Amino acid sequence: MVMKKTALLALSAFALASLLVIGCKKEHSDTLTSQQEQDAVSYSSEAEAENNVVFDDVFDNVMGVNNEVGVAGTGVFGRIATGINGRELNIDSVHCFTLTVVRLNLPEPFPVRITIDFGAGCMGNDGHMRYGKIITEYTGRLIIPGKSATTRFEGFKFDSISVTGIHKITNTTALGSNQAQYTIDVTDAKLSKPNGNYSEWSSHKVITQVEGNGTIIPIDDVFTITGSAHGRVKHGNDLYAWQSEILEPLRKRNACHWISKGSIRVRRETLPTTSPWVATLDYGDGTCDFLATLTINGVAHQIQLPH
Repeated sequence: MVMKKTALLALSAFALASLLVIGCKKEHSDTLTSQQEQDAVSYSSEAEAENNVVFDDVFDNVMGVNNEVGVAGTGVFGRIATGINGRELNIDSVHCFTLTVVRLNLPEPFPVRITIDFGAGCMGNDGHMRYGKIITEYTGRLIIPGKSATTRFEGFKFDSISVTGIHKITNTTALGSNQAQYTIDVTDAKLSKPNGNYSEWSSHKVITQVEGNGTIIPIDDVFTITGSAHGRVKHGNDLYAWQSEILEPLRKRNACHWISKGSIRVRRETLPTTSPWVATLDYGDGTCDFLATLTINGVAHQIQLPH
């Protein structure tokens, strides 16, 4: 589930220079000017969007390995259709990555460790380069309530971003429900860029499948996403904390590359939700496109998402 990235501004070095000397304290709200507040929430929105892009991709790849551990054909295991609006039903027979499967309690099929190895670089059908390894241990097939998959990373990069942390999927579907539900917890994550900038991120999300529950193919699946996240961002000489909450459930169709509906509130950690410097990122009316609206202090900006 690919999220969207915002175009952002720089935060004043003066506001947080002391934090770089003594470590990662919270910044004081009275140290920032109006322009700095706008810059800070812009960077916070960028951090939220980037982390969602990376870890939604991890979800798709962990789920899509095969029908033994998930539902084959999502993420790098699916074929991208030519054209803006969708994916084809088939699964590609040729990939530039390798899979290694290790049964941890033979002769039982589970738990099982599966490594997706992108090696020194592997271009996906979505146009993203991936490097290194995604290593996941499954307790059972993820479509079964109570089963989980825990993922760590070894030298993994998404495009130019180095990724560390723990990603866990747990099937939390209620007994008797016909709507599959997954709880996604990301802990101690860090996304590092070549220029030394980074973001640290933790999140708790609930993904509910609202369409396609009655079929065994992923192309017709539609999900809603709720939850929250928090983290810290280093940009140049500046360091600050932020948090986010999904206001309107995000809507994601496997047949579309982007989140097409829903909204997120993003703010610096020390700001109240009533502050004018709290941003809202709105993904639109359900149309499958790469446009979204970022509103800060009552001013709306149309932004383009990675495509």
